[in-house]
Order: sequence, then C-alpha cells, then structure tokens
Amino acid sequence: MYNAAGKSDQNAMLKQHAPLVKKLAHLMKAKLPPSVEVDDLIQAGMIGLLDACQRYEDNRGAQFETYAVQRIRGAMLDELRSSDWMPRNLRQDMRRVEVAMSSLQQKLGRPPTEAEVAQQLKLSLADYQQLLADGGGHQLLYFEDFQEDANDHFLDRYCTDDSGDPLKCLMQSSFRQAVIDAINHLPERERLLMAMYYEQDLNLKEIGAVMCVTESRVCQLHSQAIARMRAGLREKAWTGVV
Repeated sequence: MYNAAGKSDQNAMLKQHAPLVKKLAHLMKAKLPPSVEVDDLIQAGMIGLLDACQRYEDNRGAQFETYAVQRIRGAMLDELRSSDWMPRNLRQDMRRVEVAMSSLQQKLGRPPTEAEVAQQLKLSLADYQQLLADGGGHQLLYFEDFQEDANDHFLDRYCTDDSGDPLKCLMQSSFRQAVIDAINHLPERERLLMAMYYEQDLNLKEIGAVMCVTESRVCQLHSQAIARMRAGLREKAWTGVV
C-alpha cells in the first residue's frame, strides 16, 4: 500500500493487519496462565505491527505479513517478560527443575524420569507433579535467553540483507536446529505430546484423549518437556553450540 508520494501507507497497513494481531494474541493466550490478559497482548502486538510498518522495506524480498508476524510475536513476548507475568517463586522453582534435569542428564546419560527429578529436588512425586501443573505457563523459549548479548535482536541480526526473509532466516538458524535437537532428545511420550500440540494443533483435552490421560496430566507433561528443552538449550549455549 502506498500513498500519493509513493511511500508505504502505514495507517492503511495497520488497519489491514490489525486482525492478524488479534489472531496471534488469542493463539498465544491459549498457551498462557489465566492471569495474562489478551488485551495486553493485543496492545503489545499493535506496537510490534507499527514497528514492522516502520522498518519494512520491499527490497528485502520478504512478504510484509511474514515479517510482521515475527515483530508482533516478538513484541508480545517482550511484554510478557517485562511484566513478569509468572510469580518469581514459581519461576525460581521451574529453574530448579531445569538445573536438576541437566544434572541428572549428565549423570545418567539419558533423560531422567519424573521420580528421579522429584528425588533430586527432595520432593514427593505428587508435589513435583503439582509444581509442574503450577508452572504450566513456563513454556516460552526466548532466543535471547540463550546468548550473551541481550540487546542483539534476532531479526535485526539475521534479516538485514536484500534476501533476508525473516522466516527463512529463522528456519536456517543454528537456534532452530538446537530446538529440533532438544525435541528429538525428549522421552518418546513427551516428544509425541509436543508433535500433537505444535504440529497438529491439538488442544490439551484432545491430546489427553489420544494419550488416555487427563488434561491436567497433559499440562504437567508439557511443562516437563519444556523444562527439559530449556535445560538442554542453556547447556548448549554455555558450550557455544547455539
């Protein structure tokens, strides 16, 4: 969209893509705790859309919507992180889980079982599973969490050349491969869960029906899978793989 001067019409682009912001906000809200307001995500997403309108250059070769989706999601994630949407004590507990998993993985040479992680944390199995349920929203993987320079934005670093399709750059990045490796190293049950949740877009209730477990149990397993992945990705970052 262009105005009379031949410049992209930002107001028209904002109006046209506002429904995209709402769609992405509701998709993200479905994976977050009830305390997160969808309106807050939409507001942050609109800021991301405006940023995309101001930064987008047609000669980059990327479709605007592809570029905008990355900026919108990034703005929403930044809002979640800055607002500290998860209680600090729960965040610390989930960090303890990740440390325990990493330690046991190195010691055992395989992914530890729930019982082994619970024992490492000096918790009963029931208390450990409740901790996983409480940490159901602890499921966001920030690219910046696994690198040293927090001011180094992924899109700015990888999408500045003329052929810089943001999605293509992300798909080709070492971080994507590290995430794939982390998923492949999950126990089979958790790997199946992740495939149904993220590839087949099944909700927790549907996954529970397939796995013959309750919806709350699926939530526990999902939290555990994400904790395993975060632990593995952080370990790779320390060794310079990511």
